[in-house]
Amino acid sequence: MITVPEALAHLFALAKPLEAESVPLAQANGRVLAAPVAARRDQPPFSSSAMDGYAVKNAEVTEGATFQVIGESAAGHGFEGTVETGQAVRIFTGAPVPEGADRIVIQEDVTPDGDVITLGEDLDQAKYVRAKGSDFKDGQTIDAPRLLRPTDIALMAAINIAEVPVTRRPRVAIMSTGDELVMPGDNPGSDQIIASNSFGLQAMLRDMGCEARLLPIARDTEASLRAAFSHCDDVDLVITIGGASVGDHDLVGKVAGDLGMERSFYKIAMRPGKPLMAGRLASGAMMIGLPGNPVSAMVCGTVFAAPVIRAMLGLGAAAQPALTAPLAHDIAANGIREHYMRARIENGELTVFDRQDSALLTVLSDANALAIRPVKDPARKAGDILHYIPI
Repeated sequence: MITVPEALAHLFALAKPLEAESVPLAQANGRVLAAPVAARRDQPPFSSSAMDGYAVKNAEVTEGATFQVIGESAAGHGFEGTVETGQAVRIFTGAPVPEGADRIVIQEDVTPDGDVITLGEDLDQAKYVRAKGSDFKDGQTIDAPRLLRPTDIALMAAINIAEVPVTRRPRVAIMSTGDELVMPGDNPGSDQIIASNSFGLQAMLRDMGCEARLLPIARDTEASLRAAFSHCDDVDLVITIGGASVGDHDLVGKVAGDLGMERSFYKIAMRPGKPLMAGRLASGAMMIGLPGNPVSAMVCGTVFAAPVIRAMLGLGAAAQPALTAPLAHDIAANGIREHYMRARIENGELTVFDRQDSALLTVLSDANALAIRPVKDPARKAGDILHYIPI
């Protein structure tokens, strides 16, 4: 058995960075920026007013000063003249500051009388002028790689980017295996269960930006598994669920090997998820073979598949980011395998659930964290700091 860090190193060696494609700006949210994009203008493109008020010369601003209003500057309709001594231009937020003016006196500090304004007492000392290019300048870049958020989309719109270079979505095929499985909505026999792992993993991968598709359930025969693998030639990653252990009906590794898979590793010193394998298929696709127990599959998807997807997207080869929190209660010592325990982070404290059986989906559904117990981690007391992965 190998350690979790060793397994991740093998997986990152198998993960091929994907090529870029161009998408419309409206479709770029949640995608990974594949190349830098540069601003095509200054923002603001002119010095503009930050408030409603009057544009004047700053040197003339004193309490009780009067100015002749000679025009108006509004957003989209700037004043084309020049402000001279003793003159003011009525101005609105976002409008261009007229030539000759370098100060906005807010309207609350002004008493108007026809075309003449008088400045009041206790004047606001801010100039309220947004300098040209104070937000960004022509040629300024948004660097890649970067997972694009709504705020990034707004910025790219402002810098006049209509088409965005992004990393292509990873194509993933998810293959559940086992004679005991039926699809949700079907009527299981007395010795069958509903396939759940594939749906949870598909949701996880889609949230990460993958094109994740479910293959028909592969039965515990070499012929059925071969047929399932025949549908994987056009994908970047194949995730199999179940059939990766050492029982008489665990045939995934054998069939994948017969089809040309070069195995990278098999078995990891972790709980849950010991019988995990990985390699590269003859098609060039990467393969990860997950255990069949529901919790094991989802935990291994979080610990291993998610970092692989980020690596494919160009976001770096790194383990899932771990946080720390104090324990809410005492816990017993850990054994000889690294343990990812279902837990809940609440009010800043980490509660590790008592029931950790790898078949209990209800416990996983109640969890929002995986508490990480190192190999032979001693018993911990309430208040001790523990690492965890948010889920």
